[in-house]
Amino acid sequence: MTRAIVVGSGPNGLACAAALATEGVDVTVLEAEETIGGGTRTSELTVPGVLHDECSAVHPMASGSPFFKALGLERYGLEWSWPEIDLAHPLDDGTAGVMLRSIDETATGLGDDGRAWRRLFGAPSRVFDALNDDLLRPILHVPRHPISLARFGVAASMPIATLARAWDGPHTRALFAGVASHSFCSFGQPMSSAVGAALICACHAFGWPVARGGSRSITDALAVVVRERGGTIETGVRVTSLAEFGDVDVVALDLAPQVVVDIAGDRLPPRVARAYRRYRHGPAAFKLDLAVQDGVPWTNEVCRRAGTVHVGGSFEELAAAERDINRGRMPERPFVLVAQQYLADPQRSAGDVHPVWAYAHVPSGYDGDAEPSILAQLERFAPGLRERIVASASRSPSQIAAANANFIGGDIVNGANTPKQILFRPRLAINPYATGIPGVFICSAATPPGGGVHGICGSNAAQAALRHLRQ
Repeated sequence: MTRAIVVGSGPNGLACAAALATEGVDVTVLEAEETIGGGTRTSELTVPGVLHDECSAVHPMASGSPFFKALGLERYGLEWSWPEIDLAHPLDDGTAGVMLRSIDETATGLGDDGRAWRRLFGAPSRVFDALNDDLLRPILHVPRHPISLARFGVAASMPIATLARAWDGPHTRALFAGVASHSFCSFGQPMSSAVGAALICACHAFGWPVARGGSRSITDALAVVVRERGGTIETGVRVTSLAEFGDVDVVALDLAPQVVVDIAGDRLPPRVARAYRRYRHGPAAFKLDLAVQDGVPWTNEVCRRAGTVHVGGSFEELAAAERDINRGRMPERPFVLVAQQYLADPQRSAGDVHPVWAYAHVPSGYDGDAEPSILAQLERFAPGLRERIVASASRSPSQIAAANANFIGGDIVNGANTPKQILFRPRLAINPYATGIPGVFICSAATPPGGGVHGICGSNAAQAALRHLRQ
């Protein structure tokens, strides 16, 4: 029987293993840590019974992932839950920009800016299922939906600062800026709108749901698929060299390019090794988990019902904060992403003590304590929060990197979203999953289509491996 080793049990590693096992390959997944999941782990980080997602938290791309749908993960225990409000972005005057699954309701709430919002995101969100056929593949392919892709590309190719000129209202501009800031990009960078445009269209197509029971439920469902189809998963196994593997036909590495260089050593062709060493990682995250009595006392009532809240103030403030982190400076007022998953999934709470997930954008490798800055930003829009905090747990960029070797410098998206790396990651190649070593592939978020929990990097790498096996 054909044998494969997958190194890493993040969503892409497990997706790769599931795709290979489905085709009859004998797959073994090796995970360095004691628990599987990579960025989709869930733990009791503060008080017993309160469940916190350790990294990924809200899943518009996962709920719409064509690969996850094809696997039928709902049959293996995965359930999606939606909050009443998908996203809110509060401003200092007590109001907020609001994004809902319904683009019509969102546009109505944006007033005079609603028409431009609907014009930019309406058509691609209506066909986002089909559009994913192109967005989730390597850039070098024949488009299946060229007209839809071209329409989407008009917005996605623009700098955030340029596309934001479509709107006049401070709420709309801030709302768009917050979503676009998921890219960790400076607002003047070409193609910096791509991630934001995709997330907005995904929201209007699928909503921004959470996985019932925590993000680990995605991991658990994928693991069931792997095992049901004959695969095995081993934890506590840290791979340091390809030489550790015996007679296997395929090796798939759910690892950052630099880690692949370390493991592959001289077996990598020099041109590939050089490209992997040049691969750029972006700014970092500083994580703060809170157990909060009765939830966050947001001044704006809509924020109290929103699954996700973007905290950062105006468009101009967010632009300054993202510029600072890309220049290696810690902003005084960082952009903070907040998730209140318990609103859609009450089982994460312990009575009236609720988990609040937050992380701030900080410079790569930042070694300071961002917790006071995060709390100050939250208190700015939710005065009295500190008095409600029962317990907290923080994780710095260095701690994030120590817990997951792929998150170099605390970069949780596994690669800077520069124009070059948006188009060609981890290197310019017809087959970006091939490492140049026969039978060895890279399947991490450093490959197309990039970061996010969707499993497509792993699925695409598995298809590349299957083509190799059929040669």
